[in-house]
Amino acid sequence: RGFASGIITPMNINGTPHFRTLGRTGLRVSKICFGVMTFGWGADRETSRTLFDLYRDAGGNFLDTADGYAGGTSEEWLGDFVKESGSRDELVIATKFTFNAQAGNPNAGGNGRKNILRAIDGSLRRLKTDYIALYIMHTWDLTTPVEEVASTLNDLVRAGKIRHVGLSDVPAWYASRFTTIADLRGWERPAVLQLEYSLIARNLEREHEHLARELGLSITPWSPLGGGFLTGKFTKVDGEIQGSGRAVDMMNSGNPVIERLVKREQNWVVLDGVRRVAKELGLTPGDVALAWVLSRPAVTSALVGATKLDHLKANLGAVEISLPNEVLRTLDTLSAPEPTELDCFFREAVQEHVQGGTTITRTFA
Repeated sequence: RGFASGIITPMNINGTPHFRTLGRTGLRVSKICFGVMTFGWGADRETSRTLFDLYRDAGGNFLDTADGYAGGTSEEWLGDFVKESGSRDELVIATKFTFNAQAGNPNAGGNGRKNILRAIDGSLRRLKTDYIALYIMHTWDLTTPVEEVASTLNDLVRAGKIRHVGLSDVPAWYASRFTTIADLRGWERPAVLQLEYSLIARNLEREHEHLARELGLSITPWSPLGGGFLTGKFTKVDGEIQGSGRAVDMMNSGNPVIERLVKREQNWVVLDGVRRVAKELGLTPGDVALAWVLSRPAVTSALVGATKLDHLKANLGAVEISLPNEVLRTLDTLSAPEPTELDCFFREAVQEHVQGGTTITRTFA
């Protein structure tokens, strides 16, 4: 299936449907994952259904939601659309748990066994299915032992309620410990690390990227467009930050993520560079930003959300864009995160002393 306009479907390469395997699993997913958090938050039911159909028509098969999005509405609508379209077997649906569902009840949130078992049953009911392809811990709760989370999720795989496991917004040490324990005990290991990643949020490269490549985990970035910042929806005029439509609402929402995006001066430097590159290549800033993320070696699929059809179409089109190497190098340099004290030990000058002046190439994955 393709767009009515006749353009090649963005999920295809040379007309052939293209998928990537997720971590060390046999699960095949699209390079663009459609995050449906906006279903019920910014997109009404009719618009949400149209967005869902557009994504499927483009050849996409990977959708992401969570039990807390729009108070459960996101899962409910997605479940309805999947059932109505008869597309359950062709889609890979991911959902998440962790956030509290009942104020004042500490066991209605977090990553303890009690809450996970509560959360999975609610998600299965709202999604109108008997299994979830990818079940993701939404964030580290600072308290629950890793072993309890890992064993509970493994039990859910064995019970047939979920197929694969993922981790989102966790420290690198946590993901490492989880994976090691799972491997040692023969439990289901994580397939995915879902983390923020964009040209203005590259901190995962410090540890998570190396971890993912070493242990065989896929990185599926959220906010690859920097909360929309890298599309140019925000502007700065005479030092005053401006925006239009939902951009203004986002700036005034008190959301610390959005405030961090628009108030960090270096982000504006990166945006100016992205705009220059986009103009030179005849692309949009959003095209450049998303194509850069998709080019990263540990990234399997990037999450994009949308409230408008044009925005989703534009995002899907980014899978066909291959940025020239010199452009990638320019963007890498421009957006490089500030080095930490530890980083100096991994640089060329110190490594020369480690390797005794020789050159070593690693020959195993």
